[in-house]
Amino acid sequence: MGKEAESGLLTNVSMERYSEIVNEKSLGFVYKLVDEFGSRAELLLEDRIKVKEQIKKRMHPDFLEETRSVREGDWKVSPFPKEVADRRIEITGPVNRKMVINALNSGANVFMADFEDSNSPTWENCILGQINLKDAVQGRLAYDSPEGKKYRVRNDPAVLFVRPRGLHLFEVHLKYKGSPIPASLIDFGLYFFNNAKQLVQKGSAPYFYLPKLQSYHEAKLWDDIFTFAEQYLGLEHGITKATVLIEHILASFQMDEILYALKDHSLGLNCGRWDYIFSFIKTFADNPKFILPDRSSITMDKGFLNAYVQLLIQTCHKRGTFAMGGMAAQIPISSNHEASMTALDKVYKDKLREVKAGHDGTWIAHPGLLEVARKPFDEFMPTPNQIHKKISERIISQTDLLEVPEGSITEEGVRLNINVGLQYLTNWLAGNGCVAINHLMEDAATAEISRSQLWQWLHNSVTLDDGKEFNKNLFNQWLEEERNKLSAGSLVSLEKELSLAEQLFRELTEQETIEEFLTVPAYSLLLGDELT
Repeated sequence: MGKEAESGLLTNVSMERYSEIVNEKSLGFVYKLVDEFGSRAELLLEDRIKVKEQIKKRMHPDFLEETRSVREGDWKVSPFPKEVADRRIEITGPVNRKMVINALNSGANVFMADFEDSNSPTWENCILGQINLKDAVQGRLAYDSPEGKKYRVRNDPAVLFVRPRGLHLFEVHLKYKGSPIPASLIDFGLYFFNNAKQLVQKGSAPYFYLPKLQSYHEAKLWDDIFTFAEQYLGLEHGITKATVLIEHILASFQMDEILYALKDHSLGLNCGRWDYIFSFIKTFADNPKFILPDRSSITMDKGFLNAYVQLLIQTCHKRGTFAMGGMAAQIPISSNHEASMTALDKVYKDKLREVKAGHDGTWIAHPGLLEVARKPFDEFMPTPNQIHKKISERIISQTDLLEVPEGSITEEGVRLNINVGLQYLTNWLAGNGCVAINHLMEDAATAEISRSQLWQWLHNSVTLDDGKEFNKNLFNQWLEEERNKLSAGSLVSLEKELSLAEQLFRELTEQETIEEFLTVPAYSLLLGDELT
C-alpha cells in the first residue's frame, strides 16, 4: 500500500489522504470481497460470452421459461426509506470535487456520483473521487478555486448515490494474488467500508446505482455482495439499497427477476437509454435485420425503446418500487438565447413524456436543467412518486422489445458519429470522462453508440440515403476529414490524445468482431505512461 502515491501517479493526493482511503483495513475488506465473489464474477462474464454466441446463431433473446413463476408471482420488493420517497430529479456526474459540491447543492433530490461512464478511470480520478465522497459524508467537503471562489456544501444537500464501475472492468493499480481486482469491487468496497457506518449514523444509508447488468444472476451477485458487506460491518440487513440501470437488451427480458434477486436491497430500475441503444446495436451487430438508422431517428417514442420504457414502468410499479427515467444531457447555451430556449423545450417535452408514461423521477446532467425538468413532474406528479399508479396495461412481447425503428442512414449521421466519437474518446484519454459536445453533456455511452453504429453499418455494407455504399474507403476518408477539423479546432491542444483516439476508433470500426466495450482497450491507452 502506498506505492502508487509514492510513484508520482497521484500528483494531487497526499499520502495522508491516500491512506485514509486505501489502508490495511479497507484493503482487507476489498480482498475479502474478491475472495468471496471474484471467481463468481468471472463465471458471469463467461456466461455473457456464451449468450453472445447463441445470439450470433440467430437465437433471439426472450423471456425465460425457468423464471415464469417469478414473473407471474405476487410479490413486492422491500419498502423504500422515507428519505428517498421523492426522487423526481436526480443529477449525475463525475466525482471531481467542484462537481460533487455543485451537484449536492443543485436542488436535485438525488446526486449520483459516478465512477463509471462519466469518469475517466485514471487512478488519481478514482482515489480523489473516494476522498471527495468521504469528505461529503463527513460534512467537510469544500473547494477553493484558483480564482478565489469558495465552494461549500449547503445544509440540505441532495441524497448521495454512488455508481461503481461495471463487472467487465478491472483496476490494474491494486492487485490481489497477482491479478488486477474487479473495478466494481474496488469502487464499491472502498466507498462502503469508509462511509457506510457514518451514513447510517447520520440517518441515511449507502445507496448505489448498478450499471451494465445483463442477467438476474448478476443482480443476485450484487445482492450477496451487499449482504456480505452489511454483515462484515455489523449493519442491518437490507440497509443498503440499489437501483439497477437497465442498459442492456438482455436485461429487459429479466426485469422482474432482477428486482426479485435484489428484493431486500432493491430501489427500482432506471432507463439507461443511451447504453441501452448501444447494447441493442452490438448485440445484433452482424444481423442485417437489426440495422438501426441515424441516432437522431432513434427516439424514445418508437420501436424497442418505447416498449422497454412501458415494460420497465409496469414491472417496477407492480413490485412496489421506482421506475426512473432517462438522462437529459442538454446544456443551457448562454451565448444563444434562442438556441437555449429550443434545448430547454426539448428537455421539457422529454420529461413531460416520462411523467405521463409513469416514471417516478428523471435524470439531468446540468443544474441549469433542474427547473425545466422538475416542472412537468410537479404538475403531473403531486405525490412524492407514482408507484401506486398502473398507467399502461399493454402486454409487452418479445417482438415489441426487438422492434427496429424506421429511419435513414445519412452522410450527416455517419460524420456525426465519427466526430462525436473522436471528441469524446480524445477527452477521455486526457482524463476527462464528462465532455460537453454540441451543447450536450456526454459520457462513454455516446462514444459507444457512435463506434458500434459505424461497425454495424460498415460490416453490413449499408447504402446511405444518397445512394452511396458505406465501405472502408468512405469511412477512412470521412474519418480523416473529421479528424482534421478537430485537430484545427476544439482539440488543437490534445494532438497526442486525438492521434490515439483516431487509431483506436479506426481499429475498432474495421476489426472483424465488434468489441464489447470501447473502454476496455482504451484503458490501456489511458494508462500507457503509468504502466511503462
